[in-house]
Amino acid sequence: MYQVIFTRGWHDFELVPFCILGIMGGLYGGLFIKVNIFIAGIRRRTWVKSFPVLEVFVVALASALINYPNVFMRVQVSELVANLFQECSATNDDILDICQDGKTAGPVSLLILASVLGMILASFTFGLQIPAGILLPSMGIGALYGRAMGMVVQVWQRNNHTAWMFGSCKPDVQCITPGVYAIVGAASAVGGVTRMTVSIVVIMFELTGALTYVLPIMVAVLISKWVGDAFDRKGIYEAWINFQEYPFLDNREEPVPDLLVSQVMTRVEDIVMIEATGHTIASLDDLLHTQPYKGFPVVADARDALLLGYISRTELRYAIDKAKNLPRTTECHFGGSALIGTVSENSLDMRPWMDHTPMTLPARSSLMLATSLFQDLGLRYLLFQYHGQLQGLMTKKDAWFILNSVKDEKRSAELGTKKSEQLPVHSA
Repeated sequence: MYQVIFTRGWHDFELVPFCILGIMGGLYGGLFIKVNIFIAGIRRRTWVKSFPVLEVFVVALASALINYPNVFMRVQVSELVANLFQECSATNDDILDICQDGKTAGPVSLLILASVLGMILASFTFGLQIPAGILLPSMGIGALYGRAMGMVVQVWQRNNHTAWMFGSCKPDVQCITPGVYAIVGAASAVGGVTRMTVSIVVIMFELTGALTYVLPIMVAVLISKWVGDAFDRKGIYEAWINFQEYPFLDNREEPVPDLLVSQVMTRVEDIVMIEATGHTIASLDDLLHTQPYKGFPVVADARDALLLGYISRTELRYAIDKAKNLPRTTECHFGGSALIGTVSENSLDMRPWMDHTPMTLPARSSLMLATSLFQDLGLRYLLFQYHGQLQGLMTKKDAWFILNSVKDEKRSAELGTKKSEQLPVHSA
């Protein structure tokens, strides 16, 4: 897609600017995630969330007014990246006017300005109610400041070609290729935002075919990840998962707290349960309208809480809708054969829509075991029982909240410890 053909290799002294590009990518990634989540929080808390179309229109209008005066922001991002990656030669069209000898200060200033404005605009656009990604915009932003860095190093080498650090450059031969810096800058920006490493190197190699420059790209991506992790270990996708409070339980580096599920589960007295008998279609319909839960444990009796199964909200709604031709006073039963004699012959049997064998654990199980089941089996809930009696319930989101709250408390404690260590000690 962005295939390049470079006639020159890279030199050892260029590892220094490549490392600087990695630092810039990490700074960009860390700042971008912070600003983007901050803007998304404002969008959620204010009236803006009620007018998504108006917000898109305003952002699009502001983007057009800001982008048009700058030639680097006027073109499509894909075309911009393709031209920034290219080597200056007589066979390549210089539509961005970045290959003119003696003209460096102006293009470099516009490149830096475009990268800064691009980061600000991307912070607003990522998260709008329109299909928009972050990989290509980040590649464009990184290519902008990377090309600027390459042009600065190129001018520096030309004006100081006799310096010892440029001893590996042949005289009267072009030594620096700014397009390489654009590729490295693009990789560092994407790595800083996503916190991915090997996959970014492979993607950049597949896009450009620049096998010779895999090592500089790898160095820049690793440094950008390290610098970005200094802000927060979450990439943009993990940050948005946490912001939206999606119960995603990844394979954490931090150990699961040594707790019993009985200490953190929702206890039976706080659970909305459905008894096997005593309900009508109307009462079940009212239950769905008054309770927001995704499902309900089914018990033989509320006092004994003998667990019979579990019915999801979707299945219960489907069963009620299917029985719309029946009177709303029709009795419903969820019980087994021992309870059939206690209900009338005209009652509605809800057992076909029940899960008769939900996943259960003893209430004395560890939180680590429950978390492993959520991760490995993709469960949405777990029921806890003792000799068949319901003791409690935990959802995947409950586990997510518990793990994240423990992590936040641990981080706060570490910050408090560091601050206390920095306090001056006064002698009596």
